[in-house]
Order: sequence, then C-alpha cells, then structure tokens
Amino acid sequence: MRFAPGKMYYGWWILAGAILAQFTATSTGQMVSGVFLDPLVEELDIKVWQFAAAVSLATAFGAIAVVVIGPLVDNLGPRRLMLAGAMFCAFGLVGLSLQSTIVLFFLFQAISRALGVNLFSGLVINATLIKWFIVRRGWALAIGSAGVSLAGIITPIAMTGIVDNFGWRFGYLALAGAVLAIIIPVALVMRRQPEDMGLLPDGAHRSGDSGVAEERTRAALAADDLQTHTRRQAVVTPGFWLLTIGYGLNSIALGSVVLYAIPFATSVGFARSVAAAGLGINGVGNLTAKAIWGWGLQRFDARRLAGAAFSTSASGVLLMVVAGEAHNTLLLMIGFYLYGIGFGGSIPIGSFLWARYFGRRHIGAIRSVGQPITLVFSTVGPIATGFFYDFSGSYVEAFVILAFIYLLGAVVVNLSRVPSPVTLSSA
Repeated sequence: MRFAPGKMYYGWWILAGAILAQFTATSTGQMVSGVFLDPLVEELDIKVWQFAAAVSLATAFGAIAVVVIGPLVDNLGPRRLMLAGAMFCAFGLVGLSLQSTIVLFFLFQAISRALGVNLFSGLVINATLIKWFIVRRGWALAIGSAGVSLAGIITPIAMTGIVDNFGWRFGYLALAGAVLAIIIPVALVMRRQPEDMGLLPDGAHRSGDSGVAEERTRAALAADDLQTHTRRQAVVTPGFWLLTIGYGLNSIALGSVVLYAIPFATSVGFARSVAAAGLGINGVGNLTAKAIWGWGLQRFDARRLAGAAFSTSASGVLLMVVAGEAHNTLLLMIGFYLYGIGFGGSIPIGSFLWARYFGRRHIGAIRSVGQPITLVFSTVGPIATGFFYDFSGSYVEAFVILAFIYLLGAVVVNLSRVPSPVTLSSA
C-alpha cells in the first residue's frame, strides 16, 4: 500500500494508535495492581509480599518472551503481535476474575502480562514509533507515552470505583473487555515502518520537494543509518549496559511506588479514595510534562533529561513520605504530581536514548536483550518492599530507600556515552 505525497502522513495514525495501546497496557499492568491489592489479599488470605511476588514474577517471566518479541517487531511489525497480545491478555484477565488460589493468581498474571501485555506495551509500540520518526522522534515518543499518563489519570479512580462497588473479580472482567475493545482496532491500523508503504520517516518525500524540512529528514536518516548497530554490536558497548542498569534502577523504584502508592497512602491514614485521587494526580503530572520533555528532547542531551526526570520522581516520593508524617493531603498531592512529572519523562527519554545510541533498524532486537535485565530489577523492588512491609508494618522507610534508588539510576545513566558510529556494511 502506497500513499501519495499530498496525503496526511500515515505516521500520525501510528502515533494515535501508540497512545491508545500504551493507555491499555499501563491500565492492565502496573497502574492497576495497587487497586486490587488490599481486597484481593483480604479475600484470598495471602500476604502482601505474596501478591507482589506473583505480580512481579509474572512480569519477570515475560522477560523470556521479550527476547523473542523484539526481533519480531523488527521483522513482522506490530499488528500480528498486538492481536495475539489482546487475546492472551483478555484470557488471563478472565482467569484472574475466576481464580481463588495464589498459584492460579500467578499463572493467570503470567498469561496476562508475559504473553498478553508484552505484545502491545512499550517495547513493541516505541520500537515502531522510532522507525516512523527521526527528526520529530522526541515529540513522537513524548506524545505516544501520553497513553501512560492518561492511564494514570483515569484508571486508578475508575477501577477503584468499580472494585469497591462491584468487587475485584468484576474489575478484572471489565479490564478484559476494555483490552479487546481497544487493542484489536488499534492493531489493524499499525504498520511496521514507513518504507513498507513507500514513505520515509517524518513524512519526507523520496523526491521532488527539496525544502529545509525534507533536507533535515534526509540528513537525520543518514545519521541514523550510520549509527545503526546490530544486537551483537550493541551488547558489547558500555553504553548498552549503563542504560540497562540505570533504567533497571528506575524500574525498581517505579514499579514499587506504583504498586504500593494506594496501600502506602492508606497505611499513613489517608482514605482509599484520596489515595486513588493521588494516583490520578500522578497521571496529571505525567501528562502535563509531556510537552516539556518533548521540547527538551529536541534541544538537550537526553542523558541530562533522564537525570532530571529520575530526580524529580525521587523528590515526589520523599514529599509523599513527609505528607504521611504530617498527614497533609495537599503535600501528598504535590508529591504525587512531582512523581508523575518525572515518571512522564522516563519512558520517552529512555526510548530516545536507545535509538540515539543504536539507531532504529534493529532497535526491537537490541531492546529485547536489555529489557529482561530491567524486568529482573523491576521484580526485585516490589517483592522487597512487600517483605519490608510484612516485617515492619510500614512502607515509609521503603519509600525513602526507593527515592535514593531513583537518584542512583540518574547517576548511572549520565555516566553512559553514545557508542561510536558503525558503517552499514559492518552492521
């Protein structure tokens, strides 16, 4: 299928699909787990750490699938992966609504997350956006991750209302229906890369127009080709490992704070509805920051922006702790807002850095090596936080530690350097 130069660039449809897909992936993953934690733990009579372990280990189990998914994104594109993901995710969510044991809870979490959400989450979506945009990549990644922000605004409040009024089992069924209703139509719109449709990234034309925008796109495309690394070339660079470890530290803190935000707030005396509103405020901060991070990615060193994003999240978490000690709702909401601003930058900045370091051609395959390591980090954090709570009866000290883990991640990312360019023939 080929489009004439005068028609609207198809990449904008890809971007719209990315927003909806990331909204759905986040809504069925990390953003909603905390809503289910207390009622499910109470009904099934399990420990908090067991809930966290089931969720985290199911995510880590997905690390095996990710190694295969990455190259498939490069070779097949997102459509078939997303369709399969919608089916597996919905099946797993329906299973979660019916199960009554920790073993089945883990099994259906694994199906929903590893075989489901993984196929329409950031790895697949951002790898696709990276192929469709080069000059406007910073803006595209920032806008595409607005779906994560919208999930933070809408999902905790909506799902808390559903779970509190109709029960956690109906909550999982509602999520299953939402996944099928959103992801299947979006998948039908998605395409692998502009070249498959006779297009170039950013809507540039192959011939004719020699304007400044066209020249910028061609120059950026040439630079991206020069920076192209294969998976084998990427994994031997220091930049690959520093990005992986830095974002792994970020995932420890991010996954833990999102999972325990509502339990933390209720444990220090705030109402469950206030805690859910706090997660909504986090989403507002996440969304309002997109313009800032998108603008910054077009102008500044992305490593410095990553450091700023991680540090802002750390400040928000520390302010949540202070708010809990003072029982100050306004401070709690400001803390959630700052946390959201940093959270909103970490995803697009990370995807931008990976593309800047290793090019777009094999980005899915390259990310599929780093992603499992990051998932291991994200598994450890929530389990350790759950253990800490079961042992001490408090989330406060754990949240302070998570804030400092954020800061350590900022330092590690800023130690990385862009790898030396390679020629296409060697790539």
